Amino acid sequence: MTRVLLTGGSGFIAVHVLEALLTQGHSVVTTVRSDAKAQMLRDTFSNYGTDKLDFAIVADIAEEGAFDEAVKSDPPFEWVIHTASPFHFNITDTKKDLLDPAIIGTTGVLKAIKKSAPSVKRVIITSSFAAIFSPKIGNRPGYTYNEKDWNPTTEEDAIQDPPSGYRASKTFAEKAAWDFIETEKPNFTISTMNPPMVFGPIHPKLQTLDTLNTSNQRIRDMMLGKLQDEIPAAGVYVWVDVRDLAVAHVRAAERPSAAGKRFFVTAGYYSNREIADVLREQLPDVACKIATKGGEFPEGYFDYDNSRTKDILGIEFRSLKDMVKDTIPTLQAIGA
Repeated sequence: MTRVLLTGGSGFIAVHVLEALLTQGHSVVTTVRSDAKAQMLRDTFSNYGTDKLDFAIVADIAEEGAFDEAVKSDPPFEWVIHTASPFHFNITDTKKDLLDPAIIGTTGVLKAIKKSAPSVKRVIITSSFAAIFSPKIGNRPGYTYNEKDWNPTTEEDAIQDPPSGYRASKTFAEKAAWDFIETEKPNFTISTMNPPMVFGPIHPKLQTLDTLNTSNQRIRDMMLGKLQDEIPAAGVYVWVDVRDLAVAHVRAAERPSAAGKRFFVTAGYYSNREIADVLREQLPDVACKIATKGGEFPEGYFDYDNSRTKDILGIEFRSLKDMVKDTIPTLQAIGA
C-alpha cells in the first residue's frame, strides 16, 4: 500500500485515477474545491473508509500556498498525482481563468512538496497532447509526433481565443514543471501524461449532461439527436479511453523506468463518424437521429508514436467501439 495525494479528485480523469488507486489497495487523500465535492466522492466510493479515502479542501489552486497544508500527511505521502487544471472554454479572462490556474497550480504543488513533504519520491502530472501538437502547422502528413515535440505557442497566441488559451496553459504549465526540476533539483522525480482527446464512461453521481467533460459532449449530442444534419469534424483525430489513461498514471508512479519522462498516451486514430457508426449500431432507436454525413477522417494526417507508453507502462489500449459501448449506459443514467 502506498499513501497518495491526488489533486482535483472530482475531475473526469481524476475520478478514474482515484478508482484505479483504490482498486489496487492504495490509501488516497484527494483535493477537492468544496465539501460538496468531497461528499459526492464519498457517495461514489462508499465502500472505502477514511483510512483508504480522505479529502483536503483546496478552493483555488491558483492561490499562493494553496497546497501547503494538503501535502502534509500522517502517514506521509510517497506519490503525488496532479490532475487539477482547467479544461473548459467558458472563460472571460484567459490569463485568470486558464493560464494562472494551470501554471501556478502546477508549480505550487511542486513547491509545497519540496518544502513540506520530503517523503514524496514520485510526482505524476496530467499534461496534454496540446503541449506536444503544433496547431499552426496543421495536419502535417508524414510527420510523426512523439514525446520530443513541444507546442511552440506564445503568450500572444494564448489570448487569441479560448482553445489557444487552453493549449498554451497546458504547454506553459508542463514546461514550468520541467524547469522546476532542473533549477530546484528536488528529491522527487516527475513524469507527465500527454493524452489527446479523452473519452469514456462517466460516474453518474458526479456528472450531469451540462457538466460533461468536453470530449464526451459529442457522444451526448449524438445520443440526444442534436447532430441530425451533419456530424462535425473532430478537430483532433487521436484519442484515448479514460480508463487506460488512469492506469497509465498509476503505472508511471509505480515504475522507476518512467521517472523523468513524458508519455504520449494515445490509442490511435478515430473520427466522429466512427463514433456515430457505433452509436447507430448500439442504439437502433436513436439511429435515425444521427446524421450520416460529415465527421470523416481527413485526408493527409500526422503519424503518432505511442511506443513509450506501451513499452514502459505496458498499456494495452481499448478499442473505440468498446469505449463507446461502455460509455452509453453511463450517459443514459444521467438522461442522454
